[in-house]
Amino acid sequence: MSMNKTPRSNRTHIGIFGKRNVGKSSFINALTNQNISLVSDFKGTTTDPVFKSMELLPLGPVVLIDTAGIDDLGSELAEMRVQRTYDVINKTDIGIILFDINDINEFKYEYELIKEFKKRRKPYLLVANKIDLHNDEDYFKTYKTDKVYKVSSVSKKGIEEVKDVIGNALQVEEEKFRVVGDLIKPLDIVILVTPIDKAAPKGRLILPQQQTIRDVLESDAISIVCKEHELRDVLSKLNTKPKLVITDSQVFLKVAADTPKDIMLTSFSILFARNKGDLEELVRGAKAIDSLKNGDTILVSEGCTHHRQSDDIGTVKIPRWLRQHTGKDFNFKYSSGYTFPKDMSEVKLVIHCGACMLTKTEMMHRISEVVKMDIPIVNYGVLISYVQGIFERALEPFPLIKMIYEED
Repeated sequence: MSMNKTPRSNRTHIGIFGKRNVGKSSFINALTNQNISLVSDFKGTTTDPVFKSMELLPLGPVVLIDTAGIDDLGSELAEMRVQRTYDVINKTDIGIILFDINDINEFKYEYELIKEFKKRRKPYLLVANKIDLHNDEDYFKTYKTDKVYKVSSVSKKGIEEVKDVIGNALQVEEEKFRVVGDLIKPLDIVILVTPIDKAAPKGRLILPQQQTIRDVLESDAISIVCKEHELRDVLSKLNTKPKLVITDSQVFLKVAADTPKDIMLTSFSILFARNKGDLEELVRGAKAIDSLKNGDTILVSEGCTHHRQSDDIGTVKIPRWLRQHTGKDFNFKYSSGYTFPKDMSEVKLVIHCGACMLTKTEMMHRISEVVKMDIPIVNYGVLISYVQGIFERALEPFPLIKMIYEED
């Protein structure tokens, strides 16, 4: 992946929801002015959420999500498809609830969607499609619901208004593109320690490393990249002390030993915990580790799927480090990719990856769901620094978080 291509996890996610055959795919084509979604008169053409990354003026880089019809019921498979559509709400920054203007009397499915968006505190627009097939301009005068935006995916009438409303509703947060920029100033030296990860495809760095390098450069600071066994030599060759060393969490202990105490140190995973989630809550989760009991169930969750190596961090290294730190044995469960477990009745701790492949919206939803169940949650980097005895040092770049930790 080129370094100037916006990753999907940093794009605004716009989900298109509605019953079968209301024109969701046609609406996406009209919104983008491209034929990117398969259109058919046959109900149920879209059977699974389809994610499309693109540039959408004037919004910029977005992901459009075409979902299965929420009225596709009657079989176990169909109901699973509907559930996956509802799961997409957790990933969206804004939803488009689309309905056929000629089908206004059957509105129960749209009401269910509206309830879900309100329950999850997600913004949405209610959009009536196929107005080219309906001539009554006063149709909605007595219809009491949210403001309705009327469009035709065929003539494209009303499409530009919807784009403008989406743009106004979404206040794009610059900080979601910032990983480290607020911690450094121009000409500061930042050393990034990047072991060559066996799980990463050959020829490129993994995503957190790419995004951090890009953020350092955009902050007009100086980025130096090395492997863990090169750090001492790099430090000895510098005439100016680095402002910060950022490391892959898997080599935290070695990098901490090789980095002088007067140079701040943290990890890519901790930076992403702050950027994509709630670092304060994840720090609290780390403090729950010592309260775990022998045989407790721990969920290890990752936002992506990858081929697991023999020394995989989630299934091998973290369980080993936890056993070494606590002297106890635990029952580990695992989840990865698109879905996040709903039944956590036996879980005593959730350990999550750095969420580089998830949007902040999705990661914050996962954290909030776990916290509601009164289960502590921690991420890889925070946990590793805790069990390896360098927790307070790894939090030094974040004085407010460190102060909260020390006060708890």
